Amino acid sequence: MSSEKKTGGSLFAIIVIPVIIVFCYVIFYTLFGNPANFKGGTTAGHPLDTNPQWFYATVYKGGIIVPILMSIVLIVITFTVERFITISKAKGRGRIDSFIREVRTRLNNDQVNEALELCDTQRGSVANVVRSGLQKYQNVRNDNSLDRESKIAAVKDELEEATQLELPMLTKNLFIISTCASIATLVGLIGTVLGMIKSFGALSSAGGTVDAAELSAGISEALINTAIGIGGSCIAIIMYNYFSNKIDAITHGIDEAGFTVSQTFSAKNI
Repeated sequence: MSSEKKTGGSLFAIIVIPVIIVFCYVIFYTLFGNPANFKGGTTAGHPLDTNPQWFYATVYKGGIIVPILMSIVLIVITFTVERFITISKAKGRGRIDSFIREVRTRLNNDQVNEALELCDTQRGSVANVVRSGLQKYQNVRNDNSLDRESKIAAVKDELEEATQLELPMLTKNLFIISTCASIATLVGLIGTVLGMIKSFGALSSAGGTVDAAELSAGISEALINTAIGIGGSCIAIIMYNYFSNKIDAITHGIDEAGFTVSQTFSAKNI
């Protein structure tokens, strides 16, 4: 099951990222670069004074780096939605701490079947780990060929294996968001540098007379790339930290649940 989930997640990224890049380039040249957004009906003209034409044309003037930045921002948004859905499912239907307390109560009363029913109701990663440990316990509790220590070890091994199967699902694709957080500012900086090169090129070619139109175009390109790059990086950093915190809480719940199951069984002298 774990390999299937991993393959599915990798396939999703392989398909979605190129589609987003192509989509952003198409939007950039067809919507933002529509000649109707510019004075004179040509992309060489200045943006119209009306909205949204002014906005579209201004973004288009940011240059060829802009669709790359648009792709990064849209990738962050897409995988933010994907991680939110996945982690929400992994968390389960109720509060993790309440679920663990209820499981502990059932186990202290030797109500294993009732604890399994709680897992079916709760669902999520923590419930999956607990269910695996409980099912293993039911399989070995009446096995007379195993001594007490072997039964406890079997339950602990099952809990550890179930935990290892759940953890990759929680962190899968999170590295894409962290990568976008790192490169968004750098890509924006490339656009900024290109814009400044255009500005200084306009100054050098003016022969002592400043071409205000060319100069402002270069500065505008630089600032647009800077704004999109910093904005995309901020979004990615915020979402990465948010999901990391959620994953830590779920991981702590898994560890606590596994400890509860193994210690309860050990105390009952299987």
